[in-house]
Amino acid sequence: MKKALSAAPAAAGLDALDHQLIELLKVNARLPLASIAKALGCARSTAQLRLKALEATGVITGYTVSVASTRGSNVIRAMVLMSIDTQNEADVIKALSKRHEITKLYTVSGRYDLCALLLTESTQELDAVIDKIRMVKGVRDTFSTIFLTAKLDRPE
Repeated sequence: MKKALSAAPAAAGLDALDHQLIELLKVNARLPLASIAKALGCARSTAQLRLKALEATGVITGYTVSVASTRGSNVIRAMVLMSIDTQNEADVIKALSKRHEITKLYTVSGRYDLCALLLTESTQELDAVIDKIRMVKGVRDTFSTIFLTAKLDRPE
């Protein structure tokens, strides 16, 4: 299982050892504590205390599983930007959250209000999902683009 890491307010008080520990966990959150301590150049007890403190302060927010894609290599990745009626924002987000094809949903600044990242099996499926997004009450306008090749893909 992988640790879910976030930049919580407590992150401001982190020192270099804490940052190194977080970077190690980003690469492999299943590292044994002894290996973490060795990589950090500290005692196992120090690494354990640091890990517990990062969990207690909310810098490390939990555990998750990272799995290889069960979709074929021909998966279609796309981004859909949406202008919405702000009074319907909560309902739009609720409706979009029910779509399994939407893997991430962000509020954004500028001409558009929301950005959805989608995974579909085909362009036909993508087209159908975009049509369904456009039918959500409160969605005024959309702009979509298909991702072609990832040139850089770092963990967040």
